[in-house]
Amino acid sequence: MTKVYEKSPVFFDTFERKPSYKETTHYCPGCGHGVLHKIIADQLAELGLQDRTIIVGPVGCGVFIYYYFDCAAVSSAHGRASAVATGVSRANPDSVTISYQGDGDLAAIGTSNAIHAANRGENMIVFFVNNNIYGMTGGQLAPTTLIDQISTTSPYGRTVKNDGFPLRMAEMMAGLEAPTLVARVAVNNPKNIRQATRVIKQGLEVQRDKKGYVFIEVLAQCPTNWKKDPKDACEWIDNVVCKQYPLGIYKDQVAEREAQERPCERVDFAAVARQLGLEESPEKPENQIEMIAEELRFKFAGFGGQGVLSLGMLMAQMSMEHDMDVTWLPSYGPEMRGGVANSSVVVSKNKIGSPVVDHPDVLVALNGPSLEKFGPLVPAGGLIIYNSSLIDHVPDGLKGKVYPLAATDLATEAGTAKAANVVVLGFVAQKTNMFELADLEKFLAKSFKKPALLDVNIKALRAGWEAADKS
Repeated sequence: MTKVYEKSPVFFDTFERKPSYKETTHYCPGCGHGVLHKIIADQLAELGLQDRTIIVGPVGCGVFIYYYFDCAAVSSAHGRASAVATGVSRANPDSVTISYQGDGDLAAIGTSNAIHAANRGENMIVFFVNNNIYGMTGGQLAPTTLIDQISTTSPYGRTVKNDGFPLRMAEMMAGLEAPTLVARVAVNNPKNIRQATRVIKQGLEVQRDKKGYVFIEVLAQCPTNWKKDPKDACEWIDNVVCKQYPLGIYKDQVAEREAQERPCERVDFAAVARQLGLEESPEKPENQIEMIAEELRFKFAGFGGQGVLSLGMLMAQMSMEHDMDVTWLPSYGPEMRGGVANSSVVVSKNKIGSPVVDHPDVLVALNGPSLEKFGPLVPAGGLIIYNSSLIDHVPDGLKGKVYPLAATDLATEAGTAKAANVVVLGFVAQKTNMFELADLEKFLAKSFKKPALLDVNIKALRAGWEAADKS
């Protein structure tokens, strides 16, 4: 009877990263990542662990893992997946925590994080994908690149004298006392895939039973960067790679280990406040402002040098002075002045779940590219305020209510074009019903100590306020 291999229920029905990838992954043809994903997903389903699983993704070829697995997932900074997984595991002690990392992410920039997580015996399973090369960034030499192996940064092959020996991570981890299970497997042929499946299942069972740290190194083929066809790449693992990295179980203390529990203390903020001699805030501070909604999410965007970051900061600071919950999140290109920049501000009467503003209630666009990029993201009922001094084209089909504001011209009339962001502050404050003009003027008086500078900014603020009154 022929066995039918179906898509694992732990995978999403369709992969939504890009329309062209809805039915498949982003991995190159013949890549070992896809095989490993399938094994992990099947074993999670077989063990009934899908709803308990939290995957920590890396920077590298596996970065989009959260598009494929239908379970909780967290992205980490480069090399920090083991550290993030430590926090995830300790904060969620009943979870099955997976750290999925490549040879650059774990064996180079992340070596310290990985070794210390192993040495502590954290309740996590680490899948270390070893394809001997930096796959995502174009095939540079990795810590696991073989002696004499050619890469874009070792065009004559790796040498011990120049590059050192390839790192055997499984052997290194097995030498530590704390790990429960350490193994090296491969996903290049049916025999090795069957063995890998057995080891991965055992590793996931260790996590299910909270028996500590598991490290599984996976030899994976990379036909694209090895410059081989998929068949030759699979054979190369058997004939060449396994001589440097022998397959096998390097440490197995599963039978001897017992479940380990780490206390997960929750912070009692009231107790901390009492210890610091602070009074607890009332449910609704009297100083809180009234807004057109319980929570407003702002996006201030433009060129670097237009004051979009400081505009967001002014809005955030004013809101904080009125006892509102506030977040301020800047984003800018490497060439900040003259490059693109934006700041996301969330102002709320309640606790804020995330500082990220994907669909702003209020968009301020001080240049054309910002209006083109963020304008379509403003929902119906939202406000779109654009700098009509610099923008002469408004995209079609915007759902938010659009207001032109000649911010640069009004600021120039007030005394300096640099005050365009303060013109915007006055306009936004009036339109959102957040602050009184007198409160804004008092705030600016504390922010600008030089009389001449304060005078210009007060004029700019009033110009924006009056423009909002007339619009």
